[in-house]
Amino acid sequence: MLTGKHLIAGEWVDGLSTFENMPTFGDADTFFVGTPELVAKAAEAAEEAFWSYGYLPREKRAEFLNAIADEIDARGDDITLMGTKETGLPEGRLQGERGRTVGQLRLFATHILSGEFLDRRYDEALPDRAPLPRPDLRMMQRPIGPVSVFGASNFPLAFSTAGGDTAAALAAGCPVIVKGHSAHPGTSDIVAQAILAAIKSCDIHPGVFSQIQGGNRAVGQACVQHPLIKAVGFTGSLGGGRALFDLCASRPEPIPFFGELGSVNPMFMLPAAVAARGADLGTAWSGSLTMGAGQFCTNPGIAVVLKGADADAFVEAAVKGLGEVAGQTMLTEGIASAYYQGRDRIAGTAGVQTVLTSTCDTRTATPYLFMTTAKEWLANEELGEEVFGPLGMVVVADTEEEMLTIAKSLVGQLTCTLHMDAGDTALAQQLMPVLERKAGRVLANGFPTGVEVSDTMVHGGPYPASTNFGATSVGTLSIRRFLRPVCYQNIPSDVLPADIA
Repeated sequence: MLTGKHLIAGEWVDGLSTFENMPTFGDADTFFVGTPELVAKAAEAAEEAFWSYGYLPREKRAEFLNAIADEIDARGDDITLMGTKETGLPEGRLQGERGRTVGQLRLFATHILSGEFLDRRYDEALPDRAPLPRPDLRMMQRPIGPVSVFGASNFPLAFSTAGGDTAAALAAGCPVIVKGHSAHPGTSDIVAQAILAAIKSCDIHPGVFSQIQGGNRAVGQACVQHPLIKAVGFTGSLGGGRALFDLCASRPEPIPFFGELGSVNPMFMLPAAVAARGADLGTAWSGSLTMGAGQFCTNPGIAVVLKGADADAFVEAAVKGLGEVAGQTMLTEGIASAYYQGRDRIAGTAGVQTVLTSTCDTRTATPYLFMTTAKEWLANEELGEEVFGPLGMVVVADTEEEMLTIAKSLVGQLTCTLHMDAGDTALAQQLMPVLERKAGRVLANGFPTGVEVSDTMVHGGPYPASTNFGATSVGTLSIRRFLRPVCYQNIPSDVLPADIA
């Protein structure tokens, strides 16, 4: 059963006003609206919890992470039902996302048990060194304190209540305050119940986790401005993320804001590959572009091709594939409205040709495909802005040099892709230094939709893809966002933390 309430340090708390979720079927559910006062209570409880949780043995934190995973799985059917009701996502997608969510919790449990994240370093004392002796020096990573996490609209599980940011922060030893997303408060409610059950079974301080539902802009501002919050994890729009980033920077004590803000994920279709399999690539792109109604931050929205008959075959196949895709329910009416506005902005831009058009209604998205020249692309920065949904654009270059110029013009991206055959090696070698400066992940002969949760994954990139190009929001490296190095000089072994003694 849903509580409809906020979870603050082990207690379910109501409020003065309510809101309803936006179901795709069935009756709406009612939830209490968050307030800055609730954020303050959660932050104070998180600070109190940090003094115990931040210094627990790694084995105990790993046990807690695994317990959360177990409790989420135990509620799997309820989570799937509520998730499909709120988001319109199919059951299979929700089940797969739940698998990813519990998988990354368990991955972090294994990761912290190995101790690799501590990055322990030692410089032994050299008392007889001339002209000056060297002290005993030891260094390792330590948790930074309470962290705020903003739930994402497009991933009700993997990037929300117990998603990657929460898992990484808890693994690091940091208590978490989640600002639940209004697109799926019921799903978040059930997951919070799972976390509370794990807190109780593992005898963890209840302030280690709180979740505040709904609320106006003031609640989000409080989550980044409360002085006890030491970092923020965010997945969402460029406008909203930049506003929160600026608030973090303007605090009396500035704190890091780890925002993943989106990307158009350009693909460079190199000539030998397009000549050999252009139609197949066009068909495959149409499938990737429309997966999940295009509501993935790694959705490949831009394809860059060289002018010619091979490019025409690629476009024709993409049009055919897109034309066979039926309308899909978007996550919220607001996201659908933004999609329509982005479509209209692109369609109304001079030099842009509409290749495939369709008809949408209130919360349904259908594909659109546009085409422009390299010259028009380079002259209009707005063409490189993300449209969140199943909308694609083909950019036609006259020469390889022009393709390289397009690559250099890109702003920061989450991914860039090369579709290439052996005959494209020389051009790919020219593009690679450019693309690795532009993106956190560079692919060959694949599509970026879908992000592996692993040790090597980088899900981030130069701004505006993310606000911190040295970080990732997916994979075990993401734990480093919530740690800081501490050097211990001549500290007696019986005073040192156990992990560095």
